[in-house]
Amino acid sequence: MSSNTPPTEAKTQEYEFEQMNLQVGGRIQFITHRTIKPIQHFSTLIGWVKDEYMIVKIPVENGAPIALNDGDKLTIRVFSGVNVCSFACTVQRIFPRPLFYVHLSFPTTIQGTSLRAAMRVKVDIPAQVSSPAGTTSVFLVNLSVSGALIESPKKLTDDDNMVGLSFYLIAQPGNRQVRINPNATIRNINMVKPASADKAEVFTYGVQFIDLDPVHYTMLQNLTYEALIADRQKIV
Repeated sequence: MSSNTPPTEAKTQEYEFEQMNLQVGGRIQFITHRTIKPIQHFSTLIGWVKDEYMIVKIPVENGAPIALNDGDKLTIRVFSGVNVCSFACTVQRIFPRPLFYVHLSFPTTIQGTSLRAAMRVKVDIPAQVSSPAGTTSVFLVNLSVSGALIESPKKLTDDDNMVGLSFYLIAQPGNRQVRINPNATIRNINMVKPASADKAEVFTYGVQFIDLDPVHYTMLQNLTYEALIADRQKIV
């Protein structure tokens, strides 16, 4: 399951607006060009009127909304599924306090690239694995929409056996805990010997999800998206 190969991108191609599969409330990268070096911020998509304008929250920096002027040129970048798309737009109208949102020109040209379908994100999430041998507390060390890498203090079961997996992700808005509980098939097993004699050996299991709920699939996509635009060091 683990690999040191960096995420691979296909060559850039043009996308239609609908192909981005934008979601109201989704996080976007908001890049300003008011200085020599573009500055990256993060924002939230509020909505859009097709072929007229988009509505997004004004990014907040150090507790205050960033400075924007009508006519400012921006680049918006979004992650949707396995595609990273970006487009140029301009600020059309600013709605200051207490709204703090902005109308942006509707994109006319959208460029995008396709990424690895099962990009994995480094995590450290406690989980439970259920197998014929019982239930074991484990940790997930990476996650993708297709599977996970599990670290266990003891052997769980054999290759190709099905296990039940249960863990929690944080959902927005409201930082709600959502239980993710797919069945999974074990694809590989490794034993990691500790560097020092006073530590126990660790078993790692690469598992593939086989019946992931569509809502949970979207949450895992968002987890990848967050890492992709905010902390690429988490991408495995």
